[in-house]
Amino acid sequence: MTPNEPTQNVAFEEVKQGATVETRKKDIDAIYDIPVQISAVLGKSTMQVSQLLKLGRGAVVELDRKVGEAIDIYVNNRLVARGEVIVVEDRLGVTMTEIVKSDRAGG
Repeated sequence: MTPNEPTQNVAFEEVKQGATVETRKKDIDAIYDIPVQISAVLGKSTMQVSQLLKLGRGAVVELDRKVGEAIDIYVNNRLVARGEVIVVEDRLGVTMTEIVKSDRAGG
């Protein structure tokens, strides 16, 4: 804002705190049962179809990530965090190390 630009007064509606908290709780409760898809992407690679067709059991596909580099965590195909792969009993898991803040207007 430059010194020559006019200012604009904005009126804020008064909100009753008790009603707002109850309304927000009901809104949040309504979304708890919505399923989301979570994906952990270790890395990516690009190849031609002819190369893909030559792959067989035991083939190695080189990814664009280095060992120890953070992986991307997506929720419903939107990048939301970065993390590390961990082992939980006999399964792989992911621990989030960084939350990615996205520009909602741009995506």
